[in-house]
Amino acid sequence: MTALFRWPEAGRIGQVVPKERLYRETSADAAVRRRFVDEVAHVRWAYKLGEASVRLPETAAVAEIQVFEVDLKGADVHTSVLTAIDRAIPSPIVFELRRDDGLWAEQAVAASFKRPGPRNPRLSGYFRTGWVPADADRVPLPVAVDIQRLYEQLVGALLPHPLRPAEPLAEGIERMTQIRTLEREIAALGRQLHSEPQFNRKAGLRRALVARRAELTTLTNAG
Repeated sequence: MTALFRWPEAGRIGQVVPKERLYRETSADAAVRRRFVDEVAHVRWAYKLGEASVRLPETAAVAEIQVFEVDLKGADVHTSVLTAIDRAIPSPIVFELRRDDGLWAEQAVAASFKRPGPRNPRLSGYFRTGWVPADADRVPLPVAVDIQRLYEQLVGALLPHPLRPAEPLAEGIERMTQIRTLEREIAALGRQLHSEPQFNRKAGLRRALVARRAELTTLTNAG
């Protein structure tokens, strides 16, 4: 997905959140605090998606979804910054990242699948769209029966490969993890094959590469 979502005006907050508060509440280490300073200009609590703003009932797992806008100082932001914000805010968050060099402005959407934990929330890896012009057309929110399903669809829309029919989001994310692992293995095998001088070893690497690619095809198949 490369488009931006059209957030409901009824849920607009538009409140700047001090960066210091975010990394202080998660006891972020010095490296993360430095990234907040170097990479982030402003963080805004932009929208709250709840029963009043999207007219969907809450569930025990998800009562609200927050939309945070992160204005960047440079071209991108390290994942550890998003993780620190996610851990500071109990609700699930969808991030809109914004970069502007004075000549052009672009935005991207990013999110981790956040699930409640006994102490801290459990976060998946981060998924995100590509960069699009800041004034690009926005798409309507997905149709859902409650806030939890809306959240799952928002995150699901960011996955690099679409969910299969009736595939739960948690299973889809696990499949994405396997795909990423296989892609790294395939890249490593390709490098080994390129540099291996011995014919017999090349043959073994080719067989392994064919097998990994077949696994990847199976995992990326839409079902």
